[in-house]
Amino acid sequence: MTRQFFAITTAFLLLAGNLRADEKQLNVVFIISDDFNTRLGCYGDPDVKTPNLDRLAARGVRFDRAYCQFPLCGPSRNSMLTGLYPDSTGIVRNHELFRQTIPSHHSLPQLFRLDGYFAARLGKLYHYHVPRSVGTNGDDDPGSWELELNPAGCDRLIEEPEIFTLTPGSFGGTPSWFASSRDDAEHTDGMMAADAEWVLERVARDGHRPSFVAVGFYRPHTPYVAPKKYFESYAIDSMPIDRSRDDDQSDLPGAATESRRSFEKQFTDQLRREAVQAYYASATFMDAQVGRVLDAVENNGLTDRSVIVFTSDHGYHLGDHQLWQKMSLFEQAARVPLIIAGPGIAVGKVCQSPVGLVDLYPTLAKLCDVPLLDSVQGQDLTPMLKNPSLPGRGFALSQVTRGKGGASMGYSLRMPRYRYTEWDGGNLGRELYDHQNDDEELVNVIDDPQYQSAIAELKQQLTEAIHAAQPPDGKRPVIQDPLPWLPDLTKP
Repeated sequence: MTRQFFAITTAFLLLAGNLRADEKQLNVVFIISDDFNTRLGCYGDPDVKTPNLDRLAARGVRFDRAYCQFPLCGPSRNSMLTGLYPDSTGIVRNHELFRQTIPSHHSLPQLFRLDGYFAARLGKLYHYHVPRSVGTNGDDDPGSWELELNPAGCDRLIEEPEIFTLTPGSFGGTPSWFASSRDDAEHTDGMMAADAEWVLERVARDGHRPSFVAVGFYRPHTPYVAPKKYFESYAIDSMPIDRSRDDDQSDLPGAATESRRSFEKQFTDQLRREAVQAYYASATFMDAQVGRVLDAVENNGLTDRSVIVFTSDHGYHLGDHQLWQKMSLFEQAARVPLIIAGPGIAVGKVCQSPVGLVDLYPTLAKLCDVPLLDSVQGQDLTPMLKNPSLPGRGFALSQVTRGKGGASMGYSLRMPRYRYTEWDGGNLGRELYDHQNDDEELVNVIDDPQYQSAIAELKQQLTEAIHAAQPPDGKRPVIQDPLPWLPDLTKP
């Protein structure tokens, strides 16, 4: 379909929708990366170059301890976009959507639509199989959006035969990478940045309705593909090789590292360096595209009436704890970058209190004066955006499945000082890390006598947090039908 058609369609939707008289209502520019940990400059990483995210952090609040609720794409994104924990969405696997379990619940962008907003999605917001779903709607929710754009660039349509992968024929589930000879504009994320520029220009030109524009970049998700210039900005010989200590493994319950993948046995030191270089290059390439979106907001005069959010769906292991990718409850997989900037938000400040992606739903609704239509479980972060020293709820809860078919669950409570984890209620083991002395979570002090009183308190707090994350009837929703729903786009 041509851009001319989209221009006509967008104009019609902007004019035909439920127009709000309050022109002061803020826009939302929601930017999310894929599989991105906190290795970026404004989070103190000395190596990874992210100048555009750094400048966003300089004009807003950076949450130093932000965490996903489930370190896997589909469950994390469903949780974030519903304001509910995974036990309440019923989504703990990929390729599932909350409409299959709680079909009447309003997604975050749908909530804004129901309040008269124009809602547009560019790229990946719900789960996509990467790279196979690139250029399609993936596992999207049609009720969330009025406009959906799905570019597919050279990384998907041309270069896949040239991509190196540890597992032949597999790109999305195994480390794979390629330094492309083509420039930014030919890659999927570059095309997405161009689409964002186009949409934001039209949003600014119209002015009849506020907008919720969501931009879902694919990088640095595998395959780590980026233009060659980004690879060349990182010297291969200087790339870190994480040689996790043997004693880091000796005190862990088996469930803690159950996410270890068979491909990891193929890694040599040289391959590790190449993989890290490719991940860093992909991150910097993605950051450059974020910069284009930020420039479009500014150049179209939207800065003073827009809330900008940047985050990722979960963190990512690059060899730490002898793990790669995700699906653990260590800091590296659960922690995500989270930056929020906009009118009324503190400038250049850092919030140290633990928060979760589940908190974005009520926070954005509050910031934009959009009434909540559903019960949500996240906390409203707006007081912390004005005064980042406030403690807020004071914890973040993450969970992940273990065993065949996800037979058991692990839960992890991140407090300002501690991370406390129970696998299957403690039956499969427990972990405690004291971040005051051990930011890398290398020493499990669960059996150390000096921590026993803290453990008793943390166990009680974890029990209460898990209880609060359940649906009202205490039963996790289950999928009844693969396509049970047509979204209701009218207010209840």
